[in-house]
Amino acid sequence: MDESLRRELGAHLRAARALIAPQDVGLGAGGRRRSPGLRREEVATLAGVSVAWYTWLEQGRVSTSRQVIDAVCRVLRMDPVAHRHALALAGFLPPPPLAGQWAPAVPGPGTLALVDSWHGTPALVLDERFDVLAANAAHRSLWGSLDDTPAEERNLLLHLAAGAAGHHRITAGPADGSGPGGQALLRGLYEQFRAATAHVPDDARSAEIVRRLHTLRPDAAHWWHCRAVADFRPTTVEVVDARGGEAVLRLTFSLLRPAAEAGVLLLTQHPADSPTAPLLAAALAP
Repeated sequence: MDESLRRELGAHLRAARALIAPQDVGLGAGGRRRSPGLRREEVATLAGVSVAWYTWLEQGRVSTSRQVIDAVCRVLRMDPVAHRHALALAGFLPPPPLAGQWAPAVPGPGTLALVDSWHGTPALVLDERFDVLAANAAHRSLWGSLDDTPAEERNLLLHLAAGAAGHHRITAGPADGSGPGGQALLRGLYEQFRAATAHVPDDARSAEIVRRLHTLRPDAAHWWHCRAVADFRPTTVEVVDARGGEAVLRLTFSLLRPAAEAGVLLLTQHPADSPTAPLLAAALAP
C-alpha cells in the first residue's frame, strides 16, 4: 500500500473520529475533552484492536486487514460512501476511474453529439477533477462561454466559487450549504471531487484546484479542509437574471457518467418545476 494513500486513509479516519460523540456509541462523556469526538483508545477498544495499532493506522504508518477497516468504519458510523472510500484507500476495493494514472479523459464523438443535441438542456462535459472538456450551446447561452478563460481556470468548481456567470447567476443559499443555492451545489460537487481525487494525493492539478478554491473562497476554508466524501446527488438551485430581471429559474443539476468512457462526466441542468420550463426556454431563445 502506497505511503501517501496510508496517510490519506489516516486523515480520513481522524476526520470521521472527530464527528462522533461518546454518547453516540454508548460511552459516557468521560470528563472534559481537549478535542471533539472520540479518543483513539475508545475507537481501538470498540473496534477490537490495540491502541498502538490504531494510532499507527491513523498516522499512516501501517497497513491492515479489511476486517479491521470494516470494524473501524462501523465504530465511526461512516455512511456507505465514506466506508467505501476508506476501503478503496486501503486497497480493498477498486479505486474510482483513473485513480493512480489520470490519463486524460476523452469524450467520444457520440457523447459530444448527444450533448450538443440537448437544445433545451444546458450541459457540460467534465473530467473527474471537474475540468471542463466541452459545453453545449444551451449552457453557453445561460452561463456564458469559457473560450476566453485560461485553460487552468476552466474548472466547474472554480467557476462556481468565483460566482462567474453570463446573464444569469445562482443565488448563494445558506452558508452551511443546506439550502437551494450555490453553496449547496458547490459543497456537493466538492465532496464528489474529493471522493475521486483523494485516491491520487500527489496529483498536482487537484492540489492546484484546491489552492485556488482557498484563494477564491477563504470563507469556505472549512470545506476545503474537510475530508468528507459523497456521491453527488441531484441538487436544485435558484437562478436569477443578473441584469435585474425578476424571474427565478429553479434548475436541478445532475451528474451522469457514460458507461464506456472512463473519467468522463456529464453535468445537466433541467427545470425543477413546471413554472421553470417556459422561463428556461425563454432564457435560451436566440
